[in-house]
Amino acid sequence: MHKIRFIFLFSVFFFFSPVFGEEKKQLIVSAASSLTQAFTEIGKEFDKKYSVKVVFNFAGSGVLLQQIENGAPADIFASADQETVERGLEKELFDPKSRKNFMKNKLVLIVPSDGTSKIRNLSQLKEDSIQRIAIGNSSTVPAGRYAKEVLEKEGIYQVLENKFIPGENVRQVLDYVARGEVDAGFVYKTDAMLMKDKVRIAIEDLKTKPILYPIVIVSKTTSPKESKLFLEFLSSPEARTIFEKLHFERIGSNRESLSK
Repeated sequence: MHKIRFIFLFSVFFFFSPVFGEEKKQLIVSAASSLTQAFTEIGKEFDKKYSVKVVFNFAGSGVLLQQIENGAPADIFASADQETVERGLEKELFDPKSRKNFMKNKLVLIVPSDGTSKIRNLSQLKEDSIQRIAIGNSSTVPAGRYAKEVLEKEGIYQVLENKFIPGENVRQVLDYVARGEVDAGFVYKTDAMLMKDKVRIAIEDLKTKPILYPIVIVSKTTSPKESKLFLEFLSSPEARTIFEKLHFERIGSNRESLSK
């Protein structure tokens, strides 16, 4: 009798122990650098609710796409632009039916907060007092691409090219400005607000196309159920509270949430 009880108790221990039982499910999310703070907090809330550990890989959107194309493990991809997702869809890396836009952002020009810069318009970037301008690599960093488009519309991109200090992601651009290593830089408003003590927004109303963040499930995901849950969780009250705290803007309509 005691032997039977021992076998039963050992079986229960085996199946429910974290050592011998099933390990916690993991979800790998490759996301644009500008989502670092928001997604890190959202990942913790998601884990609390669903007991799924979210492992993040943050980098420039173009770099992440290259990694996924080269076989890097990922279940979900969140980009800071539409073009990068489009390229991935053309290569059948993502599930097109899962795609949706979940938040908006704005591109701004920032300067060091302890500096004496009096920049009020983009044409002032041509002045001799402005020697170095941090900008994301336009081939891999969406913020750099948006900045390039703005400067081209102003007709001053080529004039400023010799002043550009390229960044591999938008957070690197932010760091350059925060450390005073450059005179100005192009980042998202959400990034600028993270370092209000070190950077100041000089120009906020930059005329870009809508900066909508798309998210999509990777075709080769090994966790389709959990991936779908994460996408749905981004619309939850918990996630929205985090996004709004960090100055992201809500999608204004169904057309925006589904637009390309």
